[in-house]
Amino acid sequence: MEVLKEKVEEEEEAEREEAAERGKKMMRPVEMRREEPPMTQEMLRDLEKKLSEIEIVIPEQPSIITKDTIDISKLPLSYQSNTLKEEHLLEVADNFARQYSHLCPDRVPLFLHPLNECGVPKFVSTTIRPTLMPYPELYNWDSCAQFVSDFLSMVPLPDPLQPPSHLYSSTTVLKHQKGNCFDFSTLLCSMLIGAGYDAYCVNGYGSQDLCHMDLTRDVCPLTMKHKEVVQEEEKVPPKKYTIKPPRDLNSRFEQEQEMKKQEELQGEEERRRKEEEQRLLEVEKAKTDPLHGLRVHSWVLVLSGKREVPESFYIDPFTARSYSTQDDHFLGIESLWNHKNYWVNMQDCWNGCKDLVFDLGDPVRWEYLLLGTDKAPLSVAEEEDDTMNDDDNDDVENLGKEDEDKSFDMPSSWVEQIEISPEAFETRCPNGKKVIQYKRAKLEKWAPYLNSNGLVCRLTTYEDLECTMTLEIKEWFQNREDTLQLRHINKSTGLNIDYFKPGHPQALRVHAYKSMQPEMDRVMEFYETARVDGLIKREETPKTMTEYYRGRSDFLSYRHVDFGDRVKKLALNSAESNPRPMVVSSHWAWGQGSRSLQQAKVTLGWGQLQLRSRIFPKDRFSWRELEKKGSTIPGEVEPVEHTKKLLYQYEAMMKLKNEEKLSRHQAWESELEVLEILKLREEEEGAHTLTISIYDTKRNEKSKEYREAMEHVMHEEHLRQVEAQLDYLAPFLAPFPPGEKLTHWQAVQVRDECLSDFKQRLIDKANLIQARFEKETQELQKQQQWYQENQVTLTAEDKAWYLSYYSQAVFRMRILEQRLNRHRELAPLKYLALEEKLHKDPRLVEFLEVFI
Repeated sequence: MEVLKEKVEEEEEAEREEAAERGKKMMRPVEMRREEPPMTQEMLRDLEKKLSEIEIVIPEQPSIITKDTIDISKLPLSYQSNTLKEEHLLEVADNFARQYSHLCPDRVPLFLHPLNECGVPKFVSTTIRPTLMPYPELYNWDSCAQFVSDFLSMVPLPDPLQPPSHLYSSTTVLKHQKGNCFDFSTLLCSMLIGAGYDAYCVNGYGSQDLCHMDLTRDVCPLTMKHKEVVQEEEKVPPKKYTIKPPRDLNSRFEQEQEMKKQEELQGEEERRRKEEEQRLLEVEKAKTDPLHGLRVHSWVLVLSGKREVPESFYIDPFTARSYSTQDDHFLGIESLWNHKNYWVNMQDCWNGCKDLVFDLGDPVRWEYLLLGTDKAPLSVAEEEDDTMNDDDNDDVENLGKEDEDKSFDMPSSWVEQIEISPEAFETRCPNGKKVIQYKRAKLEKWAPYLNSNGLVCRLTTYEDLECTMTLEIKEWFQNREDTLQLRHINKSTGLNIDYFKPGHPQALRVHAYKSMQPEMDRVMEFYETARVDGLIKREETPKTMTEYYRGRSDFLSYRHVDFGDRVKKLALNSAESNPRPMVVSSHWAWGQGSRSLQQAKVTLGWGQLQLRSRIFPKDRFSWRELEKKGSTIPGEVEPVEHTKKLLYQYEAMMKLKNEEKLSRHQAWESELEVLEILKLREEEEGAHTLTISIYDTKRNEKSKEYREAMEHVMHEEHLRQVEAQLDYLAPFLAPFPPGEKLTHWQAVQVRDECLSDFKQRLIDKANLIQARFEKETQELQKQQQWYQENQVTLTAEDKAWYLSYYSQAVFRMRILEQRLNRHRELAPLKYLALEEKLHKDPRLVEFLEVFI
C-alpha cells in the first residue's frame, strides 16, 4: 500500500509541474497585451452572444454499407467462409503478389482479395456472378449500363488514392441500392458477361470528373441534335416528248448574295460560340486537380468479338456512357479481371490509356494469374516450328504437360444468383427519383406511377452556367390515358408543344399552342389513318384557319378560311350561337385547281393543256345585262362553243354555290371541333388519368376486386364441401349433451340405433324398387289387355305407339329387376361395412372394445 501511495504522489507531482509549464507558456501572450484595456462584463456578454449565433454546419457523410447495416446471420454459408479451392486460390494470389512486388517494387499493391460483407477475403474474380436477366430490356450493353446507373446511388471511395478494402457481393449492393465504383463495375460486368459480352472489370486511374460522377462540364445527351441525313432524290432523266418547265425568273445573283450573307451570320455565331467555349475551357483548366492521375477508379472494358462488337470500348458504370479506349478521362490501368482470370498491365501508361494494346494473350503486355483460360499465352513454338528439331519438340511437349499440371481453374462464384424483382426493375431509381446535373441542363427521372400525372423524366435547359435562367423544359410521360408522350415548353417564346402517341380520342399527334383559349395561335397535327376525313394538319390564328388533307377520295388538298369580326348580339357570344363570317378557299390536288367560293371564282382544267377561268356574277342584274349584250363572261380564256351558253354557265355557278354552302358548313364544323378538342384537353389535364394493365394486379383495382371475389367464391365453395360431409352419427348423438363423453351403455345404444336405422333404410329401398317393378308390370298388363281387345280396329299409328310403349316398358322393368338384384347383393356388405366403421369410430371405439 505504501508503494502504491508513493507512486500516486509522484504522478500528481508530475501533473502539477506540467500544468505550471503550460501556465507559463500561456502567460507570455498576456504580458505582451498587458497595455490593452480589460474586458468588461458587457463585452463578455456581447462576445458570448456572437459566439452563440455562429452555426457550424457539419457536412453530411454519404451513407456507406457497413457490417452494422447488414445482417450476417441471414447470409449464405458461402459468404461467411471459404472452400478449400478458394483457400488454395488465395495462396496462389498471395504468392503472385509477392513475386509481383519483388519484380516491380515501384508499382502499387495489387487489388486481389478484398474483404466481403462478412469480413472474409474473397478473390475479385469469384465476386463476379455472370447472370442473364429475365428482362428483354437488359439484353444489350447500353440498357444494362443505364439500369445500373439509375438503380444505384454513388458512394465515393473512402480513400481516393487506394482501392477499397471491402468489395461486397452484387446481391448486397442491389439490396441497399448504393455502392462505390468497384461495386458498380462488378454488378455491370456480371450482367454483361451473362448477356454474352466479353466484359472485364478494370482497376485504374481516372479524371476527377469521372471519379466524382461530375457531369457539370458535359453536355446532356438529350440536348444534342442528331444530324439529319438528307437523301438526295435521284433526278429522273427527262423524256423526249415532255413539256419543258417554266423558266426560273428569280435572280441567281441575289440568291447567291443571300446565301453568302446567311453563311457569314452563321460563321460569326459559330465563332462566338467557339470563343466562349474556349474561354470556359481555359477557366476550367486553370482549376488543376492536385491529384490528377492518382485518383483510383473502376470501370468496365468490353472487348470486340462477342455479340458482334466491332471495336473495344469502355463503359463508365456511374453515368452509363461509353468511351473510346483513347479517351482522356482514363489515365491508367493497373489490372483487370473477369470471372475466369486476372491480368496485370505491364505496359507504360505515360500517355494515359491511349497506347494500350488489349491483347490479353500477350504475356509481355499482360501478366496473367492462372493458366488454362480462354486467353492463352502466345505460343512461341508455333512461330519457330520449322527450326526446331525433334528433341526441342519433346521439351516443348513436356513443358506443356507441366503447365497443364500446374493449371488451376477459377472456383465458381460465391455470390448467390443475382435477382431483380419486377417491382425493383420498374422503380429503377432509389426511392423512385434521381437528379443529374449537366452543363446548362438538369435531368430528373422518376419511376412509373410515382407521379400522379405520369411524369417519368424532365429535362430543364438553362441559358447560363449557374442554371438560374430557364430556357426550355421537356417532360416525358408514360401510361397516360390521353396518350400524352412528350411536352416541350419554351420559356422564351411561351410556346408549348404536346406530342401524343396513337390512340387519342381525337387522333391528335402534335398540339402546339401558347394558350388554351379558343381563337388563338395554334397548330394541330393528326394521325391521318385514324381520321375518316384525312385531316393531317390544322393551323389556326385569330383571323384564319388552314387545314391540310391527304388521301381523300375527292382529292381535297387544303382548305383556307378567313374569318371576319363577329357580329355583336345580346345572346350568348359563342362560336355555336354566333358564328363569325368567313371566306373559304379550297384546293384540289388532282388538277382542278383552286376555287374561291365566296367570290364564285373557279379555275377549271379538264385535262387540256391551257387552263380556263371564269368569274361568275352572283346578282341577277349582271346576268340580264350579259344576256342582252350576248357576250361571254368576262375573264374567260379561249371559251369552248358549248360553254358559251348561259344555261351551262348558270348550272356551273349553282353547283359551285352548293359547294360553297357545304364548305362553309365544314369550316364551321372544324371550328366547333377545335373547341371540343380544347375542352377535352382541359379535362384530360385536370384529371390526368393513368392507364393500368390488367396484369398489374397490385395497381389495377378492378383486377384486384375480381381476384378477391374469386377467392371469396372458392372459400365459400370449400365451406359447402366441408358441410356436405355430414356426421352420420349426428342424429343419434343429438339427445346427449354435446362435448361430454358417452358411457358404455350410451355408446351401445347409439350403435344399435344407427345399425337399426340403416337396416330399415335398406329394407325401404328394396321395397321401393319392388313397388315400382310391380307398378310397371300392372301397367304393361293393362296395355296388353287393351291391345288384345282392340287389335282388329287399331290404326297403324296406334299399333306403332303400342310397340314403342311395350319396348320402353320392358326396358324399365329389366332395369328395375337388375337394380333390385344388385341391391339384395350389396345390402349385407353395406351393413357389415357400417358395423365395422362404428367399431372404429373414435367416439365409440373405447366403449365398444370394452363391450366386446
